[in-house]
Amino acid sequence: MRITEKAIAASLLALLAGCSLFGSKDTKNQPAPLVEPPGSMQPPVAWKYSLGKAGNAVFTPVLAGDSVYLADGDGVLARVNAATGKEIWRIKTGTDLTAGVGSDGEVVVVGDKKGVILAFDANGKELWKAQASSEVLSSPVVGGGVVVVRSVDNVITAYEAKTGAKRWNVTRTTPALTLRNAPGMVINGPNVYVAQPGGKLVVLALVGGLPRFEVAVGEPRGATELERVTDIAGAPVIFEKDVCAVSYQGRVACYDATTGAPSWSKPASSDVGVAVDQRFVFVSDDKGEVAAYSRESGSNAWKNDKLSYRRLSTPVSYGRAVAVGDYQGYIHFLSREDGALLGRVATDGSPIQSAPVIAGSNLIFQTQAGTVTALAVE
Repeated sequence: MRITEKAIAASLLALLAGCSLFGSKDTKNQPAPLVEPPGSMQPPVAWKYSLGKAGNAVFTPVLAGDSVYLADGDGVLARVNAATGKEIWRIKTGTDLTAGVGSDGEVVVVGDKKGVILAFDANGKELWKAQASSEVLSSPVVGGGVVVVRSVDNVITAYEAKTGAKRWNVTRTTPALTLRNAPGMVINGPNVYVAQPGGKLVVLALVGGLPRFEVAVGEPRGATELERVTDIAGAPVIFEKDVCAVSYQGRVACYDATTGAPSWSKPASSDVGVAVDQRFVFVSDDKGEVAAYSRESGSNAWKNDKLSYRRLSTPVSYGRAVAVGDYQGYIHFLSREDGALLGRVATDGSPIQSAPVIAGSNLIFQTQAGTVTALAVE
């Protein structure tokens, strides 16, 4: 995670350099050492696939139909079979990518460091290009015949999925200081749910971009700009009637996905997203603790602090386990019911920062070094 500002001052950079949040050598917040898990859960590797490095960007695999679409910082875009990892096609886009992947199975979209949006069909053939208003870090989303893109200046733009013709755009204000973490979006039915800096979750109509509702997941507090950073982390998650999200220095909360009526909220601070299943909402916080909350009431179900300061990824719930990656490329499995450590699998030693993907019985993780690992979970 990095910090960006509209006008970066040398004094602010000096201030941030002394904060443990930005990689100082503060010995109080050292990553917890690994201990042997009391459980024996170690899912076998179903397949692996190699890409290039992500660099300073974060690339999240996307599942569409029976395929997973993948990208890297060097401009590679690939489609592989989700069950076997067999490569269907692999192309070079010809530019350094910073955002992706978005796909509905028919259109595949990525963004580059200059804000160029590139769209391809399911066979890897280029469909169109478009120029966003600034750099794009958030993965584009595709659905309802449109591609929705959010650029770092907080302009949300919709394009015709097949042609790239601009449908609409909405400009939102941006706080002076924000996380450089690519807040996510999700399309559900006629709406797109857009995570925002400043703690807002904005819901827009896919047709015309008209606002449906807006909720405050986090509210800026504190005397300094740094203390007031409360951006939504990761992508909001829609599960049945709920939409849930978490913010940095703010809250984890669930709302009615249709009306925005609040269901519950609890204090939390995370720079990655949430996971939601039938019973729980799971959060990896900025201290490396993993917590589970009741999806219905928000009551605390459990918390695991054995992975403190290991810079955890967004968790994922599958079967009896909750899986989460860390800064050394380990995937940890916790009990869904009580948070106990069940097992651990190593990847390539580089950080896992993107959200995991469920594809059938496989859990798919992509590391910053470009290793894509699918684990076969019972």
